[in-house]
Amino acid sequence: MTVVAPAELTLEDLTFTNAFARLGDTFREERTPSGLANARLVAVSDAAAALLDLAPGELRRDEFLQILSGRAILREMQPVAAMYGGHQFGVWAGQLGDGRAITLGEVTNRRGEPWELQLKGAGQTMFSRFADGRAVLRSTIREFLASEAMDALGIPTTRALAMAASDERVVRETVESAAIVMRLAPSFVRFGSFEIFAARGNDAALATLADFVIDRFYPESGRGDDRYERFFTSVMERTARLMADWQHVGFMHGVMNTDNFSILGLTLDYGPYGFMEGYEPGRICNHTDEGGRYAYERQPAIGLWNCYALANALAKLIDPKRLETILGAYVPAFRAAYLTHMRAKLGLTLPDAGDEELAAELRAAMAGAHADWTRTFRSLADIRTPAEADARGDRA
Repeated sequence: MTVVAPAELTLEDLTFTNAFARLGDTFREERTPSGLANARLVAVSDAAAALLDLAPGELRRDEFLQILSGRAILREMQPVAAMYGGHQFGVWAGQLGDGRAITLGEVTNRRGEPWELQLKGAGQTMFSRFADGRAVLRSTIREFLASEAMDALGIPTTRALAMAASDERVVRETVESAAIVMRLAPSFVRFGSFEIFAARGNDAALATLADFVIDRFYPESGRGDDRYERFFTSVMERTARLMADWQHVGFMHGVMNTDNFSILGLTLDYGPYGFMEGYEPGRICNHTDEGGRYAYERQPAIGLWNCYALANALAKLIDPKRLETILGAYVPAFRAAYLTHMRAKLGLTLPDAGDEELAAELRAAMAGAHADWTRTFRSLADIRTPAEADARGDRA
């Protein structure tokens, strides 16, 4: 019997829910986007559209542009801005929240995967703190390109579905054009989403949010009294692996605040970022990071620091001694993931006890020569064994 795949969907076929919005006013504000007038479509990702089972061409319809630009809301959408807190550059910043991002709703695809659709640059919310709630074309292009590139590299990340721009002027260091990016993620809950309730002593909200995330994204944690331990262990492991992912491609986040760390282990919020060119372990990609807190070589340690911040937030749900034990597994998890990446980059098919030292020696040599990170590893593909050289006639 031939099984026929369901037809690809149109915009009108999409069914929206919003599980996060149903948590209530404690966690979010209902907010309608402030649309961009005379918006034009700048870019779309057909690969991201496939996550929603959308047919090719649906993102190029005028009806989609109206949604993308914040000027139309489809049935069943329930736009909200989320509240969260966070440590910024190591200092508790108190309440933050979606100051320019509005989540429209959630679509579940044929594989049963939920995807939240969020407009970044959609206007002011109650969390904007006197800012204009807009994004600019320059930074929006960077986020669109980075999120789709990171996915292509196999690194967990939020996705960019499409972006629009208009002639509306936005004042930053200079006057720039306004833009909106629609991004996708199973959830935009962050470490800071838990920190704000811990800081306020709202244990009930903390447990509600933890159970929400566990039920939807960490079902392997179970329903027993130890479910929060299992949940935190999984988050810690995902974070350690993500740091290894970043390091092995030379990616630098730039603003590794706890409000920018995904509870799902995704790369989240592409503000200042960069990819390593000439290898410089202490490279800083954010000009406002004067102390180099988020320099490339410090990223794994900051990942651990952020896990400690999350652990402190969960201390009412998990015994602190258990938290310390779980956190002790972060460094081994990072080293194992990073070494796996480096073995692959070096073409080492069989693990050896000296692999970690070999990789360290190569990085030291690269730093001394300021060698290009990507080209150095790519050039290893041109090295041939004596047998390969003989077969090709490269040796006399």
